[in-house]
Amino acid sequence: MPTTNEDSLFFIPVHEVCHRPVVTCAPDLGLIEMARLMMANNISGIVVVTDEKPVGIVSLRDLRNLIAEVTGSIETLTVRDVMKTSLITIHSSDYLFKAIFLMAKHNIHRLIVVDESETLTGVITDADLMRIQTSSPLYLVQEIEAAGSIEQLRTLGQKMTGMLRYALKINADTPSLIQLIAHFNDALTQRLIYILDRSHDIRLPSGAAYLSLGSEGRQEQTLRTDQDSAIVYRDDLSSDDIVKARRFAGHIVSALETIGVPLCPGNMMASNPEWCHSLSEWKQLLEHWINRPDPDATVHFGVFQDLRVMHGDVSFEAELREFICECTRRNAIFFPSMARNIVRFKPPLGMFGRFQVEKKGDQRGKLDLKKGGLFALTRGVSLIALEAGITGGTTWSKLERLNYLHVVSDRDLETLCDAFTYLVKMRLSKQLIAMASGKPVDNYVDPMVLMDRDRDQLRDAFKGVETLLHLLKSRYQLDLMAR
Repeated sequence: MPTTNEDSLFFIPVHEVCHRPVVTCAPDLGLIEMARLMMANNISGIVVVTDEKPVGIVSLRDLRNLIAEVTGSIETLTVRDVMKTSLITIHSSDYLFKAIFLMAKHNIHRLIVVDESETLTGVITDADLMRIQTSSPLYLVQEIEAAGSIEQLRTLGQKMTGMLRYALKINADTPSLIQLIAHFNDALTQRLIYILDRSHDIRLPSGAAYLSLGSEGRQEQTLRTDQDSAIVYRDDLSSDDIVKARRFAGHIVSALETIGVPLCPGNMMASNPEWCHSLSEWKQLLEHWINRPDPDATVHFGVFQDLRVMHGDVSFEAELREFICECTRRNAIFFPSMARNIVRFKPPLGMFGRFQVEKKGDQRGKLDLKKGGLFALTRGVSLIALEAGITGGTTWSKLERLNYLHVVSDRDLETLCDAFTYLVKMRLSKQLIAMASGKPVDNYVDPMVLMDRDRDQLRDAFKGVETLLHLLKSRYQLDLMAR
């Protein structure tokens, strides 16, 4: 096992760590024989191979579930009857950081390792990774879950940025990187809630839920995404419990700011009484936003629609999402009105694809990645997805589902995904650079300091935003709407 420091961990090829012999079996082996083979080798999972290539995997959990559900005899069953065929693999030449991402992304504990010809070469587990380096992302989650104070969580949040900096160095794929950030942020928030409960006697009462909204609701935050949150509670919640819910909201917002999560400039947070309501009150408010989509209503609805229960009664999530779908379907003018607001946020491109930078102020000569691209993409995709009955998930997953439903073409899917991915990656990269140099974090970039290739990619990304705006104009016939 190689010794390594934090810098070199991410650049170790998988084959340098993966030395464990793999126990395999054929798909036509009897199930009982397979179980005996697993017992003899004291393993919790077995790889199924055909011609030395992995075709399936069986875990102890699969066996347990089979025994609990099967109605007849298992003596005639084979491995093929129980094995999972949707395998998550990694190439032996890939870096360890990719293994870390895949495990976090799919919430699994082992990866099947193959060579360039897809032949099985080994298995790597989360335990293997944590033995190498205790500052790896997998170990960091364990540290978060063991933290006993808010100050410890603040330190761990800062530690996360170092890990992400190295991830960008090796060009880790952006969707997985963003999903990993969401994974860490959720772990930090959940531990914070635990510490408030155990050490400060601050807790959310039963019958209430703390909602993550906006980018956190979509699980696609970058490092310094503002807090967007709300509280919802049962209509019959007692007045004492409502006071407790509001108390919890104030403390969680303050504690998140302490560990480095900025407050929402628009005060769209659970600590604001206007974002803390009963279920029926939220429904009335949503109906008002939907039926009268004025500028404030479109902003508030745009943040709220990507709601996710972070803590508390999870049933509120499905009920609120279903209400949003039903209410928007009943209002014919809602989708065009929302779309008209979104298309106002045009990408900063002029004639012949020239960048249109800020002309004055502190950001003179720079472009706003959020205002000029990310806002239109996230809100536009969410709007089209909502019309198709799709709620929840990242912008990437919504696009994939819209493509599956033939709402978005294959070509537009690629264009929009590439644009969103590049803008998110550039935003994250600029945030990390700013934090490393002690400068304020913002969404601006100076195109003149970029390499020619990066400028070209940024221009292509903004053209992808234009594609989305054309889709909105065409789908909702905006050119026919009265000004």
